[in-house]
Amino acid sequence: MKRIFLILFLGLLTSFQLRAQKSEVFVVEGKAVRGYDPVAFFNKEEAVKGVDSLTWTWKEAVWYFSSSENKSLFMAQPEKYAPQYGGYCAYGMSEGHKAPTEIDTWTLFEGKLYFNYNKKVKSLWVKDKEGHIKKADANWPGIKNKE
Repeated sequence: MKRIFLILFLGLLTSFQLRAQKSEVFVVEGKAVRGYDPVAFFNKEEAVKGVDSLTWTWKEAVWYFSSSENKSLFMAQPEKYAPQYGGYCAYGMSEGHKAPTEIDTWTLFEGKLYFNYNKKVKSLWVKDKEGHIKKADANWPGIKNKE
């Protein structure tokens, strides 16, 4: 019984988050990438928290950076550093829907940043990254500005 309740609760929570996400960029409390520096995934190959004094608004989301250099790099080429599918789950997008993501699920693949819903979903996604990316790329244009 507890397991059924937990599954229903998580489904309801996910459904609520998905309905709240009309934005092209996945945001939590107004922050893109949960306040982490998107450029640091590329140049430090790790998740680095951004600071309040180094932000920039792009696509109706506030992006945080850990250094002035990273902020400048992003401002010059935001499409290069922003996560694919607005930071929504890459696996979910391949299945045709938006899903929230966690920072510890990030992947750099062929020069692009991807996130997944959780580590279990990431393990499914990495088994066929190319196939999932192909499907997600096809789905994204029709989904990016929807709930």
